[in-house]
This record gives sequence, C-alpha cells and structure tokens, in this order.
Amino acid sequence: MMGGMAGLEGMEQPRPRRDPAAARWGIPEGDEDTAPAPRKPVSAALDPVGDPTLGEVRLPSRPQSAGIARRLTAAVLLKQWSLTPQLTEHAVLLVSELVGNAVRHTGARTFGLRMLRRRGWLRIEVRDPSRGLPCLMPVQEMDISGRGLFLVDKLSDRWGVDLLPRGKTTWFEMRIADR
Repeated sequence: MMGGMAGLEGMEQPRPRRDPAAARWGIPEGDEDTAPAPRKPVSAALDPVGDPTLGEVRLPSRPQSAGIARRLTAAVLLKQWSLTPQLTEHAVLLVSELVGNAVRHTGARTFGLRMLRRRGWLRIEVRDPSRGLPCLMPVQEMDISGRGLFLVDKLSDRWGVDLLPRGKTTWFEMRIADR
C-alpha cells in the first residue's frame, strides 16, 4: 500500500484526449454502449439506475444517493463479481466517502459512478463537474468530516484524481483474488 499522496503526481495537467486509464483498463473510448453484457444477470438493485459495470451511472447530488451508490457497489462486488464480504465492505465504505465528497463539496446537480474489473484488480470511479481537488489531510487536523481520503488512502491499493476538461474523476483501485 502506498502512503501519502499516492497517485496524485502530475495532477495539475489536464487529462490528454486519449485516456490512459481507459487504455490500461481496456475500455473502448466513446463507445461504452457496446460493452459486452455481464456473465451473470444484474441484481435488482441495479435496475432503476443502470449497471455501473457497463458504463457510468448518473445519480443526483443528494445525500440519499450515497445509499444508492453503496447498494450498487455491494450488489456488483458480491453478486456479479463474487468478491469477499470483507473487500466489498471496504469498497462500499470508500464509495460512500467519494460520493459524500462529490455531494458535499462540488455544488453539482449530478455525479457519475463507474466500476471496472480486470485481472487481479477492481477500480471504482466517481466523476463530478468540479475541478476543485480533494486534499488528504493529516489525521490530527481531522474531525468527523475529514476522514474520507485518509480512509481511501488506507484501504485502497491505489487512488488518485484525474482532471477532465470539465470536472474530475476521483478513483481507487483494490487488488482482488481472481478465483
């Protein structure tokens, strides 16, 4: 696990047109709609809002959306990807933190949630229209509200922020055992 500002180097530069994360994760750009269907049927939790493994799911920037994002994460990781309850619990907590940041600090009407899996790794992204960067605060300075990125840094293997032409994507990645 990397400490400190893992994954935050070079944040000042806007993201190039070709998204290196998309390339690394084998995501075709511009045609997310043609992604292959998941092997297992999508859980009922995903029906009203969409499946975040097939493309970005847009949710309203309201506190209730954190609960929807948590349920989506649990449904995908446990049911669709058959990952462990422990890993799922950590990922659900981190999604909750990133969604909380997007809802509280960006003043946006909506945010996007996307989940990606490749051999040995999962990646979860929360996209919002604000280019304000979240900052990792030293633990002593934190009250209840400052713990989010500290937890993300502790529980994920990698995380970072990618600036977009409009807004940003905050993401984390976790190693997973492929059965």
